[in-house]
Amino acid sequence: MASGSTRVTRHAPQLAAATGAFTLLCWLGAGPAAYGAPADGAPTPLPSSSATAPALRLPVMPSLLDPTRSPCTRASGTVMPAVPWAQDSLGLTRAHQLTSGAGVTVAVIDTGVSRTAPELAGRVGAAGTAGQDCVGHGTFIAGIIAAASAPGSGFGGVAPAARILAERGIGADGGPDPARVAAGIRQATDAGARVIDVSLAFPATTNALTSAVRYAAAHDVLVVAAGVPDDLELTSGATDDVPKVPFWPAAQTGVLSVVDVDIDGARPDGAVDPVRADLAAPGQGITGIGPSGRGHFLGNGPSIAAAFTSGAAALLRAYRPELTAPEVAARLLAAAYPAPVPRLDPYAALSAVLPAGPAATVPDATAAIHLHPVVEDRTPARRAYAILGGAALVALVLAAAALLRRKRRPGEAAGA
Repeated sequence: MASGSTRVTRHAPQLAAATGAFTLLCWLGAGPAAYGAPADGAPTPLPSSSATAPALRLPVMPSLLDPTRSPCTRASGTVMPAVPWAQDSLGLTRAHQLTSGAGVTVAVIDTGVSRTAPELAGRVGAAGTAGQDCVGHGTFIAGIIAAASAPGSGFGGVAPAARILAERGIGADGGPDPARVAAGIRQATDAGARVIDVSLAFPATTNALTSAVRYAAAHDVLVVAAGVPDDLELTSGATDDVPKVPFWPAAQTGVLSVVDVDIDGARPDGAVDPVRADLAAPGQGITGIGPSGRGHFLGNGPSIAAAFTSGAAALLRAYRPELTAPEVAARLLAAAYPAPVPRLDPYAALSAVLPAGPAATVPDATAAIHLHPVVEDRTPARRAYAILGGAALVALVLAAAALLRRKRRPGEAAGA
């Protein structure tokens, strides 16, 4: 789940005995007060480029509540009037000329999704009490996926006509709960979700979680998950040789594993790489909605990147309903922008004519992150060589014609 610019985390156990320097800052296993960002942290400036106006300062969307500050996340008083950098970079305006995701339900397994969020009004279903979201993070994620545009705001979700199904992945103690996530995946599958977004990532899987993912796959449901926990980062003493570790359910075969990048397309400092990352998407300095009011918040983390990917999957499932879940995943991968971890490109996934061939699948859990070679486009060079060659041929023909004329003139003069 997303956290603010100030992370309140604790040291987790070492993930590998052979790499004693590889110590992680991790919220897994801590209580709500120990690992959640403050519910109403100091406003944080948004990233901006030279082409944009001075950055607004938005309150941080917490991962979990800090009970010493507020019983629930308060509404933000700041509205983002411009189109945020993430939506602009993904070309959502062009994508929405083709589809807005109508007819597709995306399940969000998080802290719940508020039915009262204005930008999601009338499009949120919920299991049990998941239609209430005191924390606000699940609503933030749902807004990235499917928020409608509001007057005076430049923010909008990836699939603004899609429906949201809220499922809770948080236990009674306020901490992430794999049993609840597994139950949420099954319930969302039975309820007709076409895409399931999982914000949580666990250092180990369970039989119930593995079985739930397989159940979703058997019912043609695409599961998209954060590749690593949001509040997980390397300590300053870690080296570049740290091992890549699996987090679940993202590491399971058939699940799209997603990591976050910033406005420059780079992983944030101290980011932990999972064993496998299929796609990268915006996840740092991201604008989103809260559980109430029309103001906006700021969030960071792989869970937000997963939400952008889930929204893109919803667009594709609406535009190409004949595609199966593995085919949707394969198309998102094939149309991604080449990078160390391929970057999500929703418009290309919708519009590109991909080469025919054997159907691709989501890489399995043993596939490591790797660099994709940049294929040089030689078409301009070939075109230039062809033009030069043609010009040289024309010059030779003209020169030969001139020589023939010179040779013929003495004979013509003698005949006269």
